[in-house]
Amino acid sequence: MKTSQTILYTLRDSPSDAVIASHQLMIRAGFIKKLANGLYTYLPFGLRSFRKVENIIREELDRVGCSEIKPTVIVPGDLWKESGRWETMGGEMLRVQTRGGQDMVVSPTAEEAFTALFRDMLTSYKQMPVIPYQINTKYRDEIRPRYGVMRGREFVMMDAYSFDADQKSLDESYDRVASAYHRIFKRLGLTIIPVKADTGAMGGSGSEEFMVESSIGDNTLILCPKCDYAANVEKAACKADVALDADGKEYVKTDKAVEEVATPNVFSIEDMEKFFNTKSTAFLKALVYKVYNVGLDFSKNEFYKNAKKVNEGGEAYIPEAFVCVLIRGDLDVNEVKLAAALKASGAELAGPEDVLKYSGAPHGFVGPIGLKIPVIADNSTLSMHDCFAGAGKEGYHVKHVEPGRDYTPFMTADVRTVKEGDCCPECGAKLYTKKGNELGHIFKLGTKYTKSMNMTYLDLNGKQQIPLMGCYGIGLDRTLASIVEEHHDDNGIIWTMSTAPYQVVIVPIKYDGEMKTVADKIYDELNKAGIEVLLDDRNERPGVKFKDMDLIGIPVRIVVGDKNLPNVELKLRANKDAELIPADKAAEKAASIVREELARLNA
Repeated sequence: MKTSQTILYTLRDSPSDAVIASHQLMIRAGFIKKLANGLYTYLPFGLRSFRKVENIIREELDRVGCSEIKPTVIVPGDLWKESGRWETMGGEMLRVQTRGGQDMVVSPTAEEAFTALFRDMLTSYKQMPVIPYQINTKYRDEIRPRYGVMRGREFVMMDAYSFDADQKSLDESYDRVASAYHRIFKRLGLTIIPVKADTGAMGGSGSEEFMVESSIGDNTLILCPKCDYAANVEKAACKADVALDADGKEYVKTDKAVEEVATPNVFSIEDMEKFFNTKSTAFLKALVYKVYNVGLDFSKNEFYKNAKKVNEGGEAYIPEAFVCVLIRGDLDVNEVKLAAALKASGAELAGPEDVLKYSGAPHGFVGPIGLKIPVIADNSTLSMHDCFAGAGKEGYHVKHVEPGRDYTPFMTADVRTVKEGDCCPECGAKLYTKKGNELGHIFKLGTKYTKSMNMTYLDLNGKQQIPLMGCYGIGLDRTLASIVEEHHDDNGIIWTMSTAPYQVVIVPIKYDGEMKTVADKIYDELNKAGIEVLLDDRNERPGVKFKDMDLIGIPVRIVVGDKNLPNVELKLRANKDAELIPADKAAEKAASIVREELARLNA
């Protein structure tokens, strides 16, 4: 390709709303152009790199036996009502209606569509396992789209779904796709951190995210320096620890009765530390939470014994409920883990009016004794003794509280937020944190969708069974942006050989006379050798050409100048220095560099 035949559109300055490297450089290099907030168009150079990411994903999925299909982007709303997610998915889902009034969804994810497509096709155990996938456009109505294609409203995802007859088969399908993921990211030249993760709105279990380190990452990663333990903070666990007093001793069980203490203007844990002159580890922090679409059976709690439930998609849930969460004073509640423990779609701190209504006291004075709503105790409270807590009325706290004696939790679960310095649950080493962005996520969904959408098959004995599903996704736009985030310098992008729009660029100082003849000859030789080559035939100053090609980031640059002929200058974008080589050897040398680097990435 010659620059005169394509659209080369570069900018000297970044737009004001571009704050991360990938957004700035992809705009400046003419890879993408903003159409509206969260909506970006890929220009020719960007689309070439995008297609390379897409093809690598396709090749590796095909290699492990996945089969590509092309579903529609618009999906009937009735399918989402079948699964139970029509009301629970949230505001990100764009709902539309046909002229006939039929509810439709602009697909934010594809579990419902794939289940509907294959429930009539897969009727026997003999037809499984299968792993169909799509590479298709999605839309999520993000409240704050930002960072260019890293978090846009319209984006392209690879979605794969496995259908299996039993757990062993699902585990094997999961492992097959996981192995493909590792090869995909290696071929793209990305450094990936696989972490254990929460399944979120997708449901299911056995979840793993593929992260890249990023200073602007939406995810906090909890990592162990000694073993392979790695988890998203939403899922991370830690080794159980025991509360210690100011002298480093464990708190001792007390026989003293609970005693009420007037505590005017004492609201926070910090206030309590000062007032009672003790450590935060002595306090039972009680927080009232509002939780949505609770699937856990609350019928044993008197308050919710006769709670009205909604039956949708074969599942029964309480649309809205309130619980009190108890946790050690020095720790914080992880709302994602809380929601998971309650089989809920989400959890958030209750507002002041609801706190008072359901606990009898304003925030800061809530306590576990005498509460009617379910009490969810974090595991950290199991080793606590002789505690301080809210008294359940304004202006008062209580001391000498004994868990198990003075209150009985509805359930105990791990709902703490793991932080840097906590101990690894597997080896005990001190954990540390990094920020990361999710590129891929894999789940073992089980029967969440096949059950709610009535998908069955006949097993070996002719009995009806419900197939198990796995779910596997990669965000292509975010993956492309992450390559730029990892591979750039002050001058521009440094594309990996597998994702560069062109592998070699030829830059004649002036596209005229002998320089034109030599440049054209090298260009023809590289094309015949199957190398993707760009010839900069613009009538521009050499400095402009060099700056543009550094910005665009093509891996190999050949400069043809009259001062060096019969030699030309060959320079790798990632290297500082160039070398002079004979012009008649330039194509061969460049082709060798390209092939060796691709072989390394593809190994």
